[in-house]
Amino acid sequence: MAARNKAARSLFRWLIALVILAAVAAAGWYYYGRPKAAVIPPTVEVTRGDIQQTVLASGSLEASTVTSVGAQVSGRIETLHVKLGDEVKKGDLIAEIDSLDQTNAVKSAEAALANMRAQKEGRLSDLTQAQQTLTRTEQLLKQNLKSQADYDAANATVTATNAAITALEAQISQAELAVDSANLNLSRTKITSPVDGTVVAVLVTEGQTVSAAQQTPTIIKVANLDTMVIKAQISEADVTRVQPGQKATFTIMGEPDKQIDAVLRSIEPAPDAITTSDTGISSTDNAIYYNGRFEVQNPDHRLRIAMTAKVTIVLADEQNALILPSSALGTAGRDGKYRVRVLDPSTDEISVRQVTVGINNNVSAEIKDGLQEGDRVLALGAASAAASRQQGPGGGGRFRGPAVFGL
Repeated sequence: MAARNKAARSLFRWLIALVILAAVAAAGWYYYGRPKAAVIPPTVEVTRGDIQQTVLASGSLEASTVTSVGAQVSGRIETLHVKLGDEVKKGDLIAEIDSLDQTNAVKSAEAALANMRAQKEGRLSDLTQAQQTLTRTEQLLKQNLKSQADYDAANATVTATNAAITALEAQISQAELAVDSANLNLSRTKITSPVDGTVVAVLVTEGQTVSAAQQTPTIIKVANLDTMVIKAQISEADVTRVQPGQKATFTIMGEPDKQIDAVLRSIEPAPDAITTSDTGISSTDNAIYYNGRFEVQNPDHRLRIAMTAKVTIVLADEQNALILPSSALGTAGRDGKYRVRVLDPSTDEISVRQVTVGINNNVSAEIKDGLQEGDRVLALGAASAAASRQQGPGGGGRFRGPAVFGL
Protein backbone atom coordinates (compact mmCIF):
# COMPACT_ATOMS: atom_id res chain seq x y z
CA MET A 1 0.00 0.00 0.00
CA ALA A 2 2.78 2.38 0.95
CA ALA A 3 4.64 1.55 -2.24
CA ARG A 4 1.52 2.32 -4.33
CA ASN A 5 1.10 5.75 -2.65
CA LYS A 6 4.72 6.59 -3.26
CA ALA A 7 4.40 5.78 -6.97
CA ALA A 8 1.28 7.95 -7.25
CA ARG A 9 3.05 10.94 -5.69
CA SER A 10 6.01 10.55 -8.05
CA LEU A 11 3.70 10.50 -11.07
CA PHE A 12 1.93 13.62 -9.83
CA ARG A 13 5.25 15.51 -9.56
CA TRP A 14 6.15 14.58 -13.14
CA LEU A 15 2.80 15.80 -14.39
CA ILE A 16 3.28 19.17 -12.64
CA ALA A 17 6.78 19.51 -14.13
CA LEU A 18 5.44 18.80 -17.61
CA VAL A 19 2.73 21.44 -17.22
CA ILE A 20 5.29 24.04 -16.12
CA LEU A 21 7.59 23.23 -19.06
CA ALA A 22 4.71 23.52 -21.47
CA ALA A 23 3.75 26.94 -20.07
CA VAL A 24 7.34 28.19 -20.32
CA ALA A 25 7.59 26.95 -23.92
CA ALA A 26 4.35 28.69 -24.85
CA ALA A 27 5.50 31.96 -23.29
CA GLY A 28 8.86 31.75 -25.07
CA TRP A 29 7.18 31.18 -28.40
CA TYR A 30 4.84 34.12 -27.75
CA TYR A 31 7.63 36.55 -26.98
CA TYR A 32 10.43 35.22 -29.21
CA GLY A 33 8.99 33.04 -31.89
CA ARG A 34 6.06 34.99 -33.39
CA PRO A 35 6.71 37.44 -36.22
CA LYS A 36 7.27 41.07 -35.16
CA ALA A 37 5.83 44.05 -37.00
CA ALA A 38 8.47 46.38 -38.44
CA VAL A 39 8.70 49.83 -36.80
CA ILE A 40 8.76 52.63 -39.40
CA PRO A 41 11.47 55.21 -38.53
CA PRO A 42 10.32 58.81 -38.04
CA THR A 43 10.88 61.02 -41.08
CA VAL A 44 10.25 64.59 -42.17
CA GLU A 45 9.00 65.54 -45.62
CA VAL A 46 10.63 67.96 -48.05
CA THR A 47 7.97 70.57 -48.89
CA ARG A 48 7.68 73.87 -50.73
CA GLY A 49 7.08 77.22 -49.09
CA ASP A 50 8.43 80.67 -48.34
CA ILE A 51 11.48 81.11 -46.14
CA GLN A 52 13.24 84.12 -44.68
CA GLN A 53 16.41 84.79 -42.74
CA THR A 54 15.83 87.64 -40.33
CA VAL A 55 17.30 89.74 -37.54
CA LEU A 56 15.15 90.90 -34.64
CA ALA A 57 15.27 94.31 -33.00
CA SER A 58 13.05 96.34 -30.72
CA GLY A 59 12.51 100.07 -30.33
CA SER A 60 9.94 102.83 -30.38
CA LEU A 61 8.22 105.06 -32.91
CA GLU A 62 9.14 108.70 -33.41
CA ALA A 63 7.86 111.44 -35.69
CA SER A 64 10.07 111.99 -38.73
CA THR A 65 10.41 115.67 -37.72
CA VAL A 66 9.38 117.61 -34.62
CA THR A 67 9.54 121.42 -34.83
CA SER A 68 9.50 123.59 -31.72
CA VAL A 69 7.56 126.80 -32.41
CA GLY A 70 8.71 129.53 -30.03
CA ALA A 71 8.18 133.17 -29.15
CA GLN A 72 10.94 135.54 -30.26
CA VAL A 73 9.60 138.49 -28.26
CA SER A 74 8.61 138.80 -24.64
CA GLY A 75 5.08 139.47 -23.49
CA ARG A 76 1.80 138.00 -22.31
CA ILE A 77 0.07 135.30 -24.37
CA GLU A 78 -3.12 137.12 -25.34
CA THR A 79 -4.68 134.45 -27.57
CA LEU A 80 -3.85 130.80 -28.25
CA HIS A 81 -5.40 129.63 -31.52
CA VAL A 82 -4.55 125.90 -31.43
CA LYS A 83 -4.99 122.94 -29.12
CA LEU A 84 -3.35 119.55 -28.77
CA GLY A 85 -3.93 117.33 -31.81
CA ASP A 86 -4.85 120.11 -34.23
CA GLU A 87 -3.61 119.90 -37.82
CA VAL A 88 -1.83 123.09 -38.91
CA LYS A 89 -0.44 124.37 -42.19
CA LYS A 90 2.62 126.51 -42.78
CA GLY A 91 1.70 130.13 -42.02
CA ASP A 92 -1.32 129.34 -39.82
CA LEU A 93 -1.69 131.65 -36.81
CA ILE A 94 -0.69 129.84 -33.62
CA ALA A 95 -0.78 132.47 -30.88
CA GLU A 96 -0.80 136.23 -30.30
CA ILE A 97 1.28 138.12 -27.74
CA ASP A 98 0.17 141.43 -26.24
CA SER A 99 1.72 143.88 -28.72
CA LEU A 100 1.48 147.21 -26.86
CA ASP A 101 5.21 147.47 -26.14
CA GLN A 102 6.13 146.49 -29.70
CA THR A 103 3.62 148.95 -31.18
CA ASN A 104 5.07 151.78 -29.08
CA ALA A 105 8.57 150.76 -30.15
CA VAL A 106 7.52 151.07 -33.80
CA LYS A 107 6.09 154.54 -33.22
CA SER A 108 9.23 155.67 -31.39
CA ALA A 109 11.50 154.37 -34.16
CA GLU A 110 9.38 156.03 -36.84
CA ALA A 111 9.48 159.33 -34.93
CA ALA A 112 13.27 159.14 -34.67
CA LEU A 113 13.47 158.45 -38.40
CA ALA A 114 11.22 161.42 -39.19
CA ASN A 115 13.45 163.67 -37.04
CA MET A 116 16.57 162.55 -38.92
CA ARG A 117 14.90 163.21 -42.26
CA ALA A 118 13.77 166.70 -41.12
CA GLN A 119 17.32 167.54 -40.05
CA LYS A 120 18.55 166.43 -43.44
CA GLU A 121 16.04 168.72 -45.16
CA GLY A 122 17.32 171.64 -43.04
CA ARG A 123 20.91 170.85 -43.93
CA LEU A 124 20.01 170.64 -47.61
CA SER A 125 18.62 174.19 -47.37
CA ASP A 126 21.82 175.31 -45.65
CA LEU A 127 23.81 173.68 -48.43
CA THR A 128 21.87 175.54 -51.09
CA GLN A 129 22.51 178.86 -49.34
CA ALA A 130 26.18 178.05 -48.80
CA GLN A 131 26.66 177.18 -52.46
CA GLN A 132 25.01 180.43 -53.53
CA THR A 133 27.28 182.40 -51.15
CA LEU A 134 30.31 180.61 -52.57
CA THR A 135 29.28 181.47 -56.13
CA ARG A 136 28.84 185.18 -55.33
CA THR A 137 32.11 185.30 -53.39
CA GLU A 138 33.94 183.75 -56.33
CA GLN A 139 32.54 186.36 -58.74
CA LEU A 140 33.40 189.22 -56.37
CA LEU A 141 36.89 187.80 -55.88
CA LYS A 142 37.48 188.10 -59.61
CA GLN A 143 36.47 191.75 -59.38
CA ASN A 144 38.74 192.22 -56.36
CA LEU A 145 35.67 193.07 -54.28
CA LYS A 146 36.18 190.03 -51.97
CA SER A 147 39.31 188.71 -50.43
CA GLN A 148 40.70 185.20 -50.77
CA ALA A 149 39.86 184.64 -47.10
CA ASP A 150 36.18 185.36 -47.79
CA TYR A 151 36.21 182.83 -50.63
CA ASP A 152 37.93 180.17 -48.49
CA ALA A 153 35.40 180.68 -45.70
CA ALA A 154 32.46 180.28 -48.10
CA ASN A 155 34.01 177.13 -49.58
CA ALA A 156 34.57 175.66 -46.11
CA THR A 157 30.92 176.27 -45.23
CA VAL A 158 29.81 174.27 -48.30
CA THR A 159 32.18 171.41 -47.40
CA ALA A 160 30.99 171.29 -43.77
CA THR A 161 27.35 171.33 -44.82
CA ASN A 162 27.94 168.40 -47.21
CA ALA A 163 29.65 166.47 -44.41
CA ALA A 164 26.73 167.12 -42.06
CA ILE A 165 24.29 165.89 -44.70
CA THR A 166 26.37 162.72 -45.16
CA ALA A 167 26.32 162.11 -41.40
CA LEU A 168 22.58 162.62 -41.33
CA GLU A 169 22.11 160.16 -44.17
CA ALA A 170 23.99 157.52 -42.15
CA GLN A 171 21.82 158.28 -39.13
CA ILE A 172 18.72 158.01 -41.30
CA SER A 173 19.88 154.54 -42.46
CA GLN A 174 20.26 153.48 -38.83
CA ALA A 175 16.84 154.91 -38.01
CA GLU A 176 15.31 153.00 -40.92
CA LEU A 177 16.88 149.78 -39.61
CA ALA A 178 15.44 150.57 -36.18
CA VAL A 179 12.00 150.96 -37.73
CA ASP A 180 12.37 147.67 -39.61
CA SER A 181 13.49 145.93 -36.41
CA ALA A 182 10.58 147.38 -34.46
CA ASN A 183 8.14 146.30 -37.16
CA LEU A 184 9.69 142.82 -37.17
CA ASN A 185 9.24 142.53 -33.40
CA LEU A 186 5.67 143.72 -33.81
CA SER A 187 5.03 141.04 -36.44
CA ARG A 188 6.55 138.44 -34.12
CA THR A 189 3.77 139.04 -31.62
CA LYS A 190 1.67 137.00 -34.07
CA ILE A 191 3.24 133.51 -33.97
CA THR A 192 2.69 131.34 -37.04
CA SER A 193 3.56 127.75 -37.84
CA PRO A 194 6.73 127.36 -39.95
CA VAL A 195 5.72 123.86 -41.17
CA ASP A 196 2.75 121.61 -41.88
CA GLY A 197 2.02 119.05 -39.20
CA THR A 198 0.15 118.00 -36.08
CA VAL A 199 0.30 119.83 -32.75
CA VAL A 200 1.80 117.25 -30.38
CA ALA A 201 2.55 119.54 -27.43
CA VAL A 202 1.18 122.84 -26.12
CA LEU A 203 3.51 124.31 -23.50
CA VAL A 204 1.80 127.61 -22.62
CA THR A 205 -1.65 128.86 -21.69
CA GLU A 206 -3.50 132.07 -22.45
CA GLY A 207 -2.47 134.81 -20.03
CA GLN A 208 0.97 133.32 -19.41
CA THR A 209 3.94 135.68 -19.73
CA VAL A 210 6.89 134.49 -21.78
CA SER A 211 10.37 135.99 -21.79
CA ALA A 212 12.68 135.80 -24.80
CA ALA A 213 15.54 137.61 -23.09
CA GLN A 214 17.67 134.52 -22.37
CA GLN A 215 16.33 131.92 -24.80
CA THR A 216 13.40 131.38 -27.12
CA PRO A 217 10.48 129.95 -25.10
CA THR A 218 8.62 127.11 -26.84
CA ILE A 219 4.91 127.69 -27.39
CA ILE A 220 3.96 124.44 -29.16
CA LYS A 221 5.58 121.50 -30.94
CA VAL A 222 4.50 120.49 -34.43
CA ALA A 223 5.31 116.98 -35.70
CA ASN A 224 5.16 115.41 -39.13
CA LEU A 225 3.18 112.23 -38.48
CA ASP A 226 2.73 111.35 -42.17
CA THR A 227 6.10 109.59 -42.03
CA MET A 228 7.23 107.87 -38.84
CA VAL A 229 10.67 106.69 -37.80
CA ILE A 230 11.41 103.62 -35.70
CA LYS A 231 14.54 103.86 -33.60
CA ALA A 232 15.36 100.21 -32.83
CA GLN A 233 18.32 98.62 -31.07
CA ILE A 234 20.33 96.11 -33.13
CA SER A 235 22.79 93.93 -31.23
CA GLU A 236 26.47 93.98 -32.09
CA ALA A 237 26.18 90.30 -33.12
CA ASP A 238 23.69 91.23 -35.87
CA VAL A 239 24.68 94.76 -36.88
CA THR A 240 27.31 93.56 -39.38
CA ARG A 241 24.63 91.64 -41.30
CA VAL A 242 22.26 94.53 -41.85
CA GLN A 243 22.59 97.53 -44.15
CA PRO A 244 20.50 100.52 -45.24
CA GLY A 245 17.83 99.77 -47.81
CA GLN A 246 16.87 96.38 -46.42
CA LYS A 247 13.18 95.70 -46.02
CA ALA A 248 11.69 95.09 -42.60
CA THR A 249 8.38 94.46 -40.92
CA PHE A 250 7.25 95.38 -37.44
CA THR A 251 4.33 94.94 -35.08
CA ILE A 252 2.92 97.15 -32.36
CA MET A 253 1.47 96.05 -29.06
CA GLY A 254 -2.07 97.03 -30.05
CA GLU A 255 -1.97 94.83 -33.18
CA PRO A 256 0.58 92.07 -32.51
CA ASP A 257 -0.67 89.91 -35.41
CA LYS A 258 -0.52 92.62 -38.08
CA GLN A 259 2.82 93.14 -39.82
CA ILE A 260 3.59 96.62 -41.11
CA ASP A 261 6.20 97.24 -43.81
CA ALA A 262 9.21 99.50 -43.16
CA VAL A 263 12.64 100.22 -44.66
CA LEU A 264 15.99 100.47 -42.86
CA ARG A 265 17.27 103.97 -43.66
CA SER A 266 20.43 104.24 -41.55
CA ILE A 267 22.43 102.77 -38.69
CA GLU A 268 23.98 105.09 -36.14
CA PRO A 269 27.79 104.72 -36.19
CA ALA A 270 28.21 104.60 -32.41
CA PRO A 271 26.27 102.80 -29.67
CA ASP A 272 24.32 104.47 -26.89
CA ALA A 273 27.30 103.82 -24.62
CA ILE A 274 29.32 106.64 -26.23
CA THR A 275 30.05 109.50 -23.82
CA THR A 276 32.14 112.64 -23.56
CA SER A 277 34.85 110.85 -21.60
CA ASP A 278 38.52 111.06 -22.53
CA THR A 279 38.37 107.88 -24.60
CA GLY A 280 35.03 108.74 -26.18
CA ILE A 281 33.43 105.41 -25.22
CA SER A 282 32.32 104.48 -21.75
CA SER A 283 33.27 101.04 -20.48
CA THR A 284 30.33 98.77 -19.75
CA ASP A 285 29.70 95.11 -19.09
CA ASN A 286 26.30 95.27 -20.75
CA ALA A 287 25.55 94.15 -24.29
CA ILE A 288 26.25 96.73 -27.00
CA TYR A 289 23.40 97.86 -29.24
CA TYR A 290 23.41 100.17 -32.27
CA ASN A 291 20.38 102.23 -33.17
CA GLY A 292 18.87 101.50 -36.56
CA ARG A 293 16.42 104.02 -38.00
CA PHE A 294 13.50 102.63 -40.00
CA GLU A 295 11.06 104.69 -42.05
CA VAL A 296 7.36 103.87 -42.40
CA GLN A 297 4.52 105.76 -44.07
CA ASN A 298 1.65 106.75 -41.77
CA PRO A 299 -1.01 108.53 -43.88
CA ASP A 300 -3.88 107.74 -41.51
CA HIS A 301 -1.85 108.66 -38.38
CA ARG A 302 -2.68 105.29 -36.84
CA LEU A 303 0.89 104.99 -35.59
CA ARG A 304 1.69 107.27 -32.68
CA ILE A 305 4.80 108.67 -31.04
CA ALA A 306 6.48 106.41 -28.42
CA MET A 307 4.65 103.22 -29.48
CA THR A 308 6.72 100.07 -28.91
CA ALA A 309 7.76 98.31 -32.13
CA LYS A 310 9.05 94.76 -32.56
CA VAL A 311 11.10 94.86 -35.77
CA THR A 312 12.06 92.00 -38.07
CA ILE A 313 14.78 92.85 -40.59
CA VAL A 314 14.73 90.61 -43.67
CA LEU A 315 18.27 89.55 -44.63
CA ALA A 316 17.24 87.02 -47.28
CA ASP A 317 13.90 85.93 -48.70
CA GLU A 318 12.95 83.07 -51.03
CA GLN A 319 9.47 82.27 -52.33
CA ASN A 320 8.24 78.74 -53.12
CA ALA A 321 11.53 77.17 -52.12
CA LEU A 322 12.21 73.52 -51.16
CA ILE A 323 12.18 73.47 -47.37
CA LEU A 324 13.39 70.95 -44.81
CA PRO A 325 13.42 71.36 -41.01
CA SER A 326 16.89 72.43 -39.92
CA SER A 327 16.90 69.74 -37.22
CA ALA A 328 17.12 67.04 -39.90
CA LEU A 329 20.39 68.37 -41.34
CA GLY A 330 22.91 67.68 -38.64
CA THR A 331 26.37 69.18 -39.09
CA ALA A 332 27.80 70.38 -42.39
CA GLY A 333 30.93 68.85 -43.80
CA ARG A 334 34.12 70.70 -44.72
CA ASP A 335 32.70 71.36 -48.17
CA GLY A 336 29.68 73.06 -46.60
CA LYS A 337 27.29 70.32 -47.67
CA TYR A 338 25.12 68.11 -45.47
CA ARG A 339 24.62 64.33 -45.61
CA VAL A 340 21.05 63.19 -45.01
CA ARG A 341 19.39 59.78 -45.24
CA VAL A 342 16.30 59.44 -47.37
CA LEU A 343 13.76 56.64 -46.89
CA ASP A 344 11.90 55.13 -49.84
CA PRO A 345 8.56 54.10 -48.28
CA SER A 346 7.77 51.66 -51.12
CA THR A 347 10.93 49.57 -50.67
CA ASP A 348 12.15 50.56 -47.18
CA GLU A 349 15.47 51.40 -48.82
CA ILE A 350 17.57 54.10 -47.15
CA SER A 351 19.90 56.14 -49.34
CA VAL A 352 22.42 58.85 -48.47
CA ARG A 353 22.16 62.22 -50.23
CA GLN A 354 24.48 65.20 -50.26
CA VAL A 355 22.49 68.38 -49.80
CA THR A 356 23.34 71.99 -50.59
CA VAL A 357 21.59 74.47 -48.29
CA GLY A 358 20.73 78.12 -48.96
CA ILE A 359 18.89 80.09 -46.32
CA ASN A 360 19.02 78.44 -42.89
CA ASN A 361 17.20 80.25 -40.09
CA ASN A 362 17.74 77.37 -37.63
CA VAL A 363 14.07 76.42 -37.91
CA SER A 364 13.81 75.65 -41.61
CA ALA A 365 16.44 75.34 -44.32
CA GLU A 366 16.23 76.07 -48.03
CA ILE A 367 17.33 73.03 -50.08
CA LYS A 368 19.22 74.17 -53.17
CA ASP A 369 20.29 70.75 -54.41
CA GLY A 370 20.16 67.06 -53.48
CA LEU A 371 16.49 66.57 -52.59
CA GLN A 372 13.13 66.79 -54.29
CA GLU A 373 9.70 67.77 -53.09
CA GLY A 374 8.05 64.87 -51.25
CA ASP A 375 11.29 63.11 -50.23
CA ARG A 376 11.16 61.58 -46.75
CA VAL A 377 14.30 62.43 -44.75
CA LEU A 378 15.08 60.51 -41.59
CA ALA A 379 14.92 62.65 -38.51
CA LEU A 380 18.34 63.24 -36.99
CA GLY A 381 18.02 60.55 -34.26
CA ALA A 382 16.58 58.03 -36.68
CA ALA A 383 19.33 58.76 -39.19
CA SER A 384 21.98 58.05 -36.54
CA ALA A 385 20.36 54.72 -35.70
CA ALA A 386 20.08 53.78 -39.37
CA ALA A 387 23.73 54.66 -39.92
CA SER A 388 24.73 52.11 -37.27
CA ARG A 389 22.85 49.31 -39.06
CA GLN A 390 24.28 47.21 -41.87
CA GLN A 391 24.71 49.33 -44.99
CA GLY A 392 24.70 48.25 -48.59
CA PRO A 393 26.97 49.48 -51.40
CA GLY A 394 27.08 53.22 -51.90
CA GLY A 395 26.19 54.08 -48.33
CA GLY A 396 22.58 52.97 -48.75
CA GLY A 397 20.80 50.05 -47.20
CA ARG A 398 17.51 48.42 -46.50
CA PHE A 399 15.52 48.99 -43.36
CA ARG A 400 15.26 45.52 -41.79
CA GLY A 401 13.33 44.13 -38.88
CA PRO A 402 12.25 45.83 -35.69
CA ALA A 403 14.20 48.69 -34.25
CA VAL A 404 13.58 51.61 -31.98
CA PHE A 405 14.38 54.97 -33.57
CA GLY A 406 14.45 58.11 -31.47
CA LEU A 407 14.30 61.74 -32.53
